[in-house]
Amino acid sequence: MKCPLLCVVVVACASSKPAPQSSPVAVAPAPAVAPTQTQPALSAAEQQFRAWLAAFNASDRAKLVAFHDQYYPVKEGMPSIDDELEFRTQTGGFEIKKVESSTPERTEMLVKEQASDQFARVMVEVEPAEPHRVRTFALRAIPTPDEFKVHMSEAEALAALRAELEKRSAADTFSGAVIVAKNGAPIFAEAYGFADRDKQIKNTLDTRFRIGSMNKMFTAVATLQLVQAKKLALTDALAKVLPKYPNQNLAKKATIHHLLTHTGATGDIFGPEFDKHRLELRTLADYVKLYGTRDLEFEPGAKMAYSNYGFLLLGVVIEAVSKQTYYDYVAKRVFKPAGMTSTSSPMEDKAKESNRSIGYMRDPKAGWVPNTDTLPIRATSAGGGDSTVKDLLAFANALTSNKLLDAEHTKLLTTGKVDMGPDTKYAYGFMESVQDGRRCFGHGGGAPGMNGQLTICDDGYTIVVLANFDPPAAGRVEHFVLERLPTK
Repeated sequence: MKCPLLCVVVVACASSKPAPQSSPVAVAPAPAVAPTQTQPALSAAEQQFRAWLAAFNASDRAKLVAFHDQYYPVKEGMPSIDDELEFRTQTGGFEIKKVESSTPERTEMLVKEQASDQFARVMVEVEPAEPHRVRTFALRAIPTPDEFKVHMSEAEALAALRAELEKRSAADTFSGAVIVAKNGAPIFAEAYGFADRDKQIKNTLDTRFRIGSMNKMFTAVATLQLVQAKKLALTDALAKVLPKYPNQNLAKKATIHHLLTHTGATGDIFGPEFDKHRLELRTLADYVKLYGTRDLEFEPGAKMAYSNYGFLLLGVVIEAVSKQTYYDYVAKRVFKPAGMTSTSSPMEDKAKESNRSIGYMRDPKAGWVPNTDTLPIRATSAGGGDSTVKDLLAFANALTSNKLLDAEHTKLLTTGKVDMGPDTKYAYGFMESVQDGRRCFGHGGGAPGMNGQLTICDDGYTIVVLANFDPPAAGRVEHFVLERLPTK
């Protein structure tokens, strides 16, 4: 699953296009089992889920299409069959771990990804009458339930991590670098796979990986630095800093707090317009020219809607207040004091660093292919820069030792403000999660051919994972080790 800490995924319930046609394949619900003292008959809802799961786990397109045609017609706004098959590739399928409740028309179960430790709760509701068509089919990622948690010592957890990474590397499902630190010092540091598959150049701890949305942490720190210096207020409307912003309705209502928490209703960057102008968007101002006339998607503060454009606007705010480019500001005020010597946002058509990895996307027919033609011409304040696992550990250490912000503003930066899911909140450019008494904060990044995660925990553990493969390559590794490291 793509989200770095927790996420909500709804499957088998979406597509703006009809399901692909194929030759008819009969898909019936799993046959009911004759009740015994140890195994009661399956309810209609459970039968329908098991029928879908069999087709899903087998990656059988024809049977998935037939299931939807017969029991859960694909409607506008639902994932396509291709989306389901991609989800199958990401998860490895699911295994049922526990039936939590079951009535004839509704069932809830705990399931676990076969390719990772990620648990989810599935809920299926069906119509009471034959053929028991599906009304609702939802899958929600959850923390590992207590009864399924793995308890290990630190040494056992690191040994398990090494074995898992060697297995994933051998299976060609992980390529990247990993650092686990305790109280700021590495206790595990390894690299796997290739930075350049054609030239057989291996990844190292000094390899630079594209980090996607992890840039948001740097942008949030820079914004809070200006707040700490009283050059900016969290309650300031965008219009106060950018009085000439094209859409004044948006500028007068969206505040700095809204932008930092994805509650500003500013929309996203990516889509047809980005694809059309990708190579022309060389500065933050270029994005404002392209998207600046758009109005609010909803009333700011009403809800959270992840917005790359909102964080891009924070970069424009930083430029306006500091009188520097965003790139110069973060280089001087974030990277340099943190000791980050290999983090930057070079122009893709001019980058010459020899230690940059190539990002690889999984193509169903061609295997791993470079992501070169999908990249922005330059990273922005919303994401896309380059870094190393060593630099990100340095950033974590500088942040937690108050080298970048004072203690008050560091706490403000990393304390959750908007609910995202069970035990998880979005702070300012960071996600905060509390599980088993362990509080952690950080942020991930993911796009075709890149995935990363930084997780900083109050008990002294820091986990940094960078990968030059599609999500969730890094997120799975971070989740694996975090689940096994001992809690106090």
